[in-house]
Amino acid sequence: MIAQPLTVLDHHYQELRDDGEDVIKGLTQIPKTLSPKYFYDDHGSLLFEKICELPEYYPTRTEAWILNEYADEIAKITNCCELIELGSGSSTKTQALLTAYQKIADSCRYLPIDVSGGILKTSVLQLQKKYPDIAIHGLLGTYEQALVHLESNYLQSRMLFFLGSSLGNFNPEECDNFLNQVSHTLQPGDFFLLGIDLQKPKDILEAAYNDSQGVTAAFNLNMLSHLNWRFQGNFDINLFRHQAVYNQIDNQIEMYLHCQKSHWVTLAALDLKVFFAEGESILTEISRKFNLATMAKQMESKELKTVKTWTDEKGWFGLILCQV
Repeated sequence: MIAQPLTVLDHHYQELRDDGEDVIKGLTQIPKTLSPKYFYDDHGSLLFEKICELPEYYPTRTEAWILNEYADEIAKITNCCELIELGSGSSTKTQALLTAYQKIADSCRYLPIDVSGGILKTSVLQLQKKYPDIAIHGLLGTYEQALVHLESNYLQSRMLFFLGSSLGNFNPEECDNFLNQVSHTLQPGDFFLLGIDLQKPKDILEAAYNDSQGVTAAFNLNMLSHLNWRFQGNFDINLFRHQAVYNQIDNQIEMYLHCQKSHWVTLAALDLKVFFAEGESILTEISRKFNLATMAKQMESKELKTVKTWTDEKGWFGLILCQV
């Protein structure tokens, strides 16, 4: 269900809602899981911005380098008038693209989509000042909700983009479903730009998700505080411990919250009461690491034909530009 637009100065965003059914399902199954989307309340989004600045966390600065290096080339290839970003956050990296499109487009529209209302509102306001010739309209909601909304609200000449290797948060089945939905949302001739983290040694990957300053641990634990606020819960974050490990068989980082003491948790708004045993874990995130050629082949099976790919000098991160 799409709520009525909320006016923010001279532009607006819309809120797309969900009801927490995924929380009920995730906490009542074995092993317990939670969706990574619950990392991103306003405080979680700010913590993630800090993670992106950590010396161990290479993905953001590596992808930003690729975008800064090749944004003009991407803009010239696509020549789009509507830019749609899934999981926009603060839109910091996106500014390389906005600057490039502003150079070549007579009219351009940017739709940032995020689950954090505070950071979405702030970034929309800041970007509108920096790019007055670009129409900016934010959507507050999940990827799935946004894609459904976009499918029925089409403007010509689109590029949808999904940066930060957020695709890695999906298991193979979810990834397949997501790419199907992207393909159905876009029209023939439209573009899809995807950023993916590439496979690399275990020590580099585990250090990136277990930083020495404990910011990632705070980010992971904040998910429980977000659930407390959103669903009237009583999680005690002091009873859980963060850990991230690299699963070399499935090529994915797995992020956990380990329960330190047996206890019950209630989420009143969901009418849910859950028992946690000492030593039990919640899987809060997977972050799959990809092979560039394999991913390009998978996307082509969804009628997303590869136009060009770019990587950094170390081959740690990749961008794939596809066209329907």
